[in-house]
Amino acid sequence: MTQTPTARTPAQGQAKTQITVPAQHPMVMVLGSGDSLLRVIETAFPGVDIHVRGNEISAVGDPADVAVVQRLFAEMMLVLRTGQPMTEDAVERSIAMLRASENGEGDGPETPAEVLTQNILSSRGRTIRPKTLNQKRYVDAIDKHTIVFGIGPAGTGKTYLAMAKAVQALQSKQVNRIILTRPAVEAGERLGFLPGTLYEKIDPYLRPLYDALHDMLDPDSIPRLMAAGTIEVAPLAYMRGRTLNDAFIILDEAQNTSPEQMKMFLTRLGFDSKIVITGDVTQVDLPNGTKSGLRQVQEILEGVEDVHFSRLSSHDVVRHKLVGRIVDAYEKYDSKNGTENGTHKPGRGKAGHAHKGK
Repeated sequence: MTQTPTARTPAQGQAKTQITVPAQHPMVMVLGSGDSLLRVIETAFPGVDIHVRGNEISAVGDPADVAVVQRLFAEMMLVLRTGQPMTEDAVERSIAMLRASENGEGDGPETPAEVLTQNILSSRGRTIRPKTLNQKRYVDAIDKHTIVFGIGPAGTGKTYLAMAKAVQALQSKQVNRIILTRPAVEAGERLGFLPGTLYEKIDPYLRPLYDALHDMLDPDSIPRLMAAGTIEVAPLAYMRGRTLNDAFIILDEAQNTSPEQMKMFLTRLGFDSKIVITGDVTQVDLPNGTKSGLRQVQEILEGVEDVHFSRLSSHDVVRHKLVGRIVDAYEKYDSKNGTENGTHKPGRGKAGHAHKGK
């Protein structure tokens, strides 16, 4: 029962806090429709009794948990003050950030409100923002460094956030063009076996980049920008021999580059340009025996000035919650069985079971 006239007196060893919601914030915005946000908080803190009376919220329970609940509501107020609504997902992520900070696991001063209210790009009635602390640091690194690597599992927003930063840079005239590229490599099929012209063969590999562009720009303007060369979407092979000035360049699916391709791409960097390279080293689709350029480059460039590696994890997955659980399950399986992505590493197990792309 949450809507009660009084809260119980704290027992010995317990703490109590009182939170007053400012009049400008309707309680439905704080508690959620049908108390949905309040239920998320109660589930996360089963040992804390939370009671609501008018615009007063009281919490009684373990002192450490009560302190986190108090901070949580304070952060929620800061977010609501910007006009941005709170969601169940945002509350869950805020709780995770506050708990990490409380346990000494947080490694920075950022607060949930700072993470959740950082606007990257507003387009077509929606605003693109980071949703996790690592995503915010990834976005901040793109602002600060010339070359940024975004490495992490599927669904962590690596490419999507990079695309948003690219569009933002173009609109603010920091760059004159956007160049989007990815290697035309996929598991199980190769370009030569697909029907159609070379462009028609390549198009399916670049389609995810087009999809993100359509989220961020007026779809009618995209063909015009591409025809003018302001936006270029091309396979990695087309980058050879070029020097790219005044451009925001994104290499997607970089785990499927060879070491030679990675070096070739990095040396395309021209003046007043920025490069973001994204990939997931657990999903390599290169032929057996081919080393992933994204794996190797971490050994080569770690610590080089103006090059930054942002590493995201299953905690940063912003797709369906089940995606994060799937990523975690594969990591546990690989750790237990000495495999990569659920398959045997080269040199282990029976012949024919070697993992692609070691």
